[in-house]
Amino acid sequence: MSFEESEGIVYIPPKAGPARWVFGDHYTLKADKENTHGSLGLIEAMVPPGGGPPLHIHHDSDEAFYLIEGELEISNEKRGEIVGAGAFVFVPKGKTHAFRNVSDKPCKMLIIFTPAGFEHFFSELGVAAEEGMPAPEAEQYAADVEKAQSIVAKYHAEYV
Repeated sequence: MSFEESEGIVYIPPKAGPARWVFGDHYTLKADKENTHGSLGLIEAMVPPGGGPPLHIHHDSDEAFYLIEGELEISNEKRGEIVGAGAFVFVPKGKTHAFRNVSDKPCKMLIIFTPAGFEHFFSELGVAAEEGMPAPEAEQYAADVEKAQSIVAKYHAEYV
């Protein structure tokens, strides 16, 4: 399938889009601020067992998750909830939240940001994920954490 740019339809083929390793998670950018005219950002995520970000807040965008495979614990500052494949979770902007893979298998999910913009946090962080290459060594994660702390405010978010 191929569309002319003038038709206004965005098509990203399977396995296409810039991919990054961030904190050991694999994120592939499927839609962003530029190709959706600011409407939404869409990331396909593969999260290994134990993976996921700490508690954080997005001040300018809502975030939604659709879990395709695996189990995640979605939490706020008060409690966590285990969700499985087929679950949808919506987190309004300004709400503290986190997710963590609580299973012994990788989780596959879609992450949506609306309006778009925060998806570029992942583009700026981590290292390029080349097809067939393994995740970086654990020492890279420390560098990711340090860099994340230094740029998160640029994307109107914060770690709690």
